[in-house]
Amino acid sequence: MYAIFKKELSSFFNSAIGYLVIGLFLGVMGLFLWVFEGAFNIPNTGFADLAPFFQLAPWFFIFLIPAITMRSFSEEKKAGTLELLLTRPITTTQLVLGKYLGALVVIIFTLILTLIYVSVLYKMGNPEGNLDVGVTVGSYIGLFFLGALFTAIGIFTSSLTTSQIFAFITAVFICFTLYIGFEGIASLGELSNLSRTLSEIGIKAHYDNISRGVIDTRDLIYFISFTGFFLFLTVYSIRSNRVALS
Repeated sequence: MYAIFKKELSSFFNSAIGYLVIGLFLGVMGLFLWVFEGAFNIPNTGFADLAPFFQLAPWFFIFLIPAITMRSFSEEKKAGTLELLLTRPITTTQLVLGKYLGALVVIIFTLILTLIYVSVLYKMGNPEGNLDVGVTVGSYIGLFFLGALFTAIGIFTSSLTTSQIFAFITAVFICFTLYIGFEGIASLGELSNLSRTLSEIGIKAHYDNISRGVIDTRDLIYFISFTGFFLFLTVYSIRSNRVALS
């Protein structure tokens, strides 16, 4: 599994596309937070508060993470190297986890780079350091679990096809639907009796809870369960390929 994990990391960071994806995320996010006029411009709010970042980040993740994961299995299938991987003395679960953890480390690395925003706001506070550390830490924990779930979704869609574009579009659709789709359906007047239940099926309600600095085990169980579910689907998908080869 470690060899797969190492290969996944090196293939990403040895590619200009990897740096381009991360650079675009940080660059565009920085423009929204510090340059562009609007509701997400931090200096215009007059508060040393990272709330705009944590509101924007999930929407960027919906596109960023599928862009990172779309090649995980799709590229292997297209190049015909998946068959070679499946003949190695590793289990399907180890193969999937190696790919998953490799992509997840890239997401964690990207989140670490955003800590520069925390540093800037810490200095901007009046007095210096006037930053709600509890909410900030909770929001980063929420982003980590959100990223972990989106990564599992992206790995799963990549295991279904040889087309990276199809894997990307499918992952974006699933991530978008799970993040905001159920909440949108819950807001319909005709479904007012089911609104709370539908909202809790979606990701956003659980992400918002953690982002307030309240770590509820129900929210953690939600993220862990859904992440495990999509990893299970990925293992099943790859195992089907292994059976077809035997």
